[in-house]
Amino acid sequence: MTAVAAPAVTAGRGGVEAPRAAASGRLAWLRERGMGASVLVSAISGGFGVLLIAATGLIGAWLLADPYLGGGDTVAAVVAILSVLLVAVAVYVAAIVTANTFATIVAGRTRQIALLRLIGASARSQRAQIARQGLVVGAIGAVLGLVGGTAAAMILQWAADAAWGIDVDYSVVQPILLAPAVIVALTTWMAAWAGSRRVLEVTPLAALSGAAPRTAGEAAGRTPRRVAAIALFAVGAALLALGILAGFVTPLGVVIAFLGGLASFTGLSLGATLVMPPLLRATGRLFGRSAAARLAAENALRYPERSSRMAIGVVMGVTLVTMFAVATESVKGVMAASGGGEVAPEMAQLLDTFSAVMMALVGVSAVIAAVGLVNLLTIGVVQRTRELGLLRALGLTGRQVRAMVLFEAAHVTITAVVFGLVLGIAYGWAAAQSLLGSVQVPPLWSSPTFVLPGIPWLIVAGVVAATAVLTLVAAVVPTRLATRVSPVEALAD
Repeated sequence: MTAVAAPAVTAGRGGVEAPRAAASGRLAWLRERGMGASVLVSAISGGFGVLLIAATGLIGAWLLADPYLGGGDTVAAVVAILSVLLVAVAVYVAAIVTANTFATIVAGRTRQIALLRLIGASARSQRAQIARQGLVVGAIGAVLGLVGGTAAAMILQWAADAAWGIDVDYSVVQPILLAPAVIVALTTWMAAWAGSRRVLEVTPLAALSGAAPRTAGEAAGRTPRRVAAIALFAVGAALLALGILAGFVTPLGVVIAFLGGLASFTGLSLGATLVMPPLLRATGRLFGRSAAARLAAENALRYPERSSRMAIGVVMGVTLVTMFAVATESVKGVMAASGGGEVAPEMAQLLDTFSAVMMALVGVSAVIAAVGLVNLLTIGVVQRTRELGLLRALGLTGRQVRAMVLFEAAHVTITAVVFGLVLGIAYGWAAAQSLLGSVQVPPLWSSPTFVLPGIPWLIVAGVVAATAVLTLVAAVVPTRLATRVSPVEALAD
């Protein structure tokens, strides 16, 4: 009996371990560079959505329960609409970052995909597989965000009760909190699908060559996308101008300007490979003519898609933060011009407080963009192992390679922050002008009112300082990876 039982037990263990090993093999791609950061992006956006919705519900319950606050239901509705818009912005930024991440990962898998095509796999099946990976990444991040956001909301409710005595009959855990998690998971899935579109262009012949992003000529040759980008930007710019003109008659001009801003920025995102290379070329001249600086500048221009993906997320983050700061300063300017004097200190303080809260909230989108920059820069270094090994073999020292990667990060972030500041100033001023251009303020009651953009230089300096920190942080991991490359091993790969 013992001799028979032993194999049975061994077989039973093997039967348990085999599925585990198979499952582990199926999920091995999660350990690939870029996937962990994509999970983090999904978790941040999902947790932010859960926290905002829970906080909005708590504020609404408090306003409705307070007998001394008239019109509490209207204020609660405004806060709810604002929270939905902020969640939409965070999800929008996360979707672009995720799509760019998967596009970069696909560029690195070109040879592997081509080999699978060579043995009979179809491009559509490969793309569907990558989209499923995006769904898994989004689901994991959404669950983490749901748990983290709910816990943060419970802590917020406890802190509000302890600090301000806001004790209302409100349960944080509600079915509505599932909405951000589901939206984030589906958005990540669609972003992975969008980012994997290059799979359809991979041919079996690519198996004979290495993986590389598109060159400038290849990226510029995509005419339909260029036409769509230019058309969206033109329509958006026209709507922005129309919104500003309508703002001299009615505050509803801000709705037209909002649509114009959304359309124009989407056009800029789609046409990043057209917009960013000239800006990157101008920035490259700031770093001198050393070998590391010239190589960094050439890398940014040789593969504009890779550089544009890294830059556009940072552009979005800087634009959002700058936009609210400039909008606040411009609102003060419009009110002062219409009233014939300075803005009342109480009103100025209220506007500054509102602006600070909004910038803190949209700062989450800036964090998502920063994670995307670090992630894409790291993936880029990993995918260029052979190139870095060749540079080492040709005589570049480890210090020069580190400097090159640092220059690349600085190249992208400086260009992105300057471009983001310009866009933020334009959008913030357009928002203020289209909203309050027709509003009359006592005692002068002047209308219509036109002012130049109000620029908060202290906040601009803070954005520049944050960019410098981001550049250093973004370059830490890639520079380590770059200097670990052995010339012999890299060239033998």
